[in-house]
Amino acid sequence: MRWLLVVLLVLLIWLQYRLWVGPGSLAEWHRLRTQIASREVELTRLRERNRRLRAEVRELRGEGQALEERARRDLGLIREGEVYFQVVPAARGDRP
Repeated sequence: MRWLLVVLLVLLIWLQYRLWVGPGSLAEWHRLRTQIASREVELTRLRERNRRLRAEVRELRGEGQALEERARRDLGLIREGEVYFQVVPAARGDRP
């Protein structure tokens, strides 16, 4: 009878260890759930970014007006015969 009690006690301790600390424990489960939640947030952000990039690619492949606007804005390109004026805001201490 005594050996059965010892075996049951060892089994109980082993199961408690696995539940709280060992592989597949509650702590590991909670850590994995938190990691999954953060990855889902990142995935949502990346999907939205991909959607915007696809829309931008469709726009740039379109009529050409968006492509010209982008070249003017990002690269500072102008058409032949155009004159480029750059307006620089005055510093706060300067008087007009």
